[in-house]
Amino acid sequence: MGWQHGRFTEIEVAGDDISTWTNTSEMTRGAASHNVTSYGKNAEVHTGGLLSGQFTCGGVYENTAVTGPHAVLNPLVGQVVEIIRRPEGSGTGKPEQTFQALCTQYVETSPVADNVTWSAQFTISGDVAETTQT
Repeated sequence: MGWQHGRFTEIEVAGDDISTWTNTSEMTRGAASHNVTSYGKNAEVHTGGLLSGQFTCGGVYENTAVTGPHAVLNPLVGQVVEIIRRPEGSGTGKPEQTFQALCTQYVETSPVADNVTWSAQFTISGDVAETTQT
């Protein structure tokens, strides 16, 4: 197993490739935990429940492109959209994750001594399809 550099990551949101303006992304997967301890046990016993997940991404603001992060992501707040994540970029045999997610937040940050940046948060809705690109 080899190392993978993050610069090859590709992100599509609602059919738009936002990779050009993205410089960070994170996919978090989790599961509910249910306590099923019964009488006579000396320790808690747990079983897994429904899966859950979050997806966040962010990057550099672009004000000239109609397909930039503001134009693409800002209107999606409150909507469930398809996201495709390719952590190793495009190519035969490389992994791809496809899922539906609710856009819960879009943020633009304007520091006085630096570039404007953006970030977006999504709550995964349903299963994540883990496939290999053909």
